[in-house]
Amino acid sequence: MPGAGFFTFASEAELVALAGAGFVALALLALLGERMRARRKRLDRLDQVGWVPWTMIFMASAIIGGGLLALSLPAALFGS
Repeated sequence: MPGAGFFTFASEAELVALAGAGFVALALLALLGERMRARRKRLDRLDQVGWVPWTMIFMASAIIGGGLLALSLPAALFGS
């Protein structure tokens, strides 16, 4: 598997920062999904309503991602 050496030698702070960035990216995708659902043209069409709780996914991902990035920040700034 190419690139697997990075994950082997990455510090815990780098791995936590990568996980936090992944959660923030998921939050941005959920924000886009909610925006697309809110801007649909015909509100009465049942096939366009959607069932995914985008707001909950956004909030949970943003809080988890922000927390992980905040935890990894001191080690990233001052070294580990």
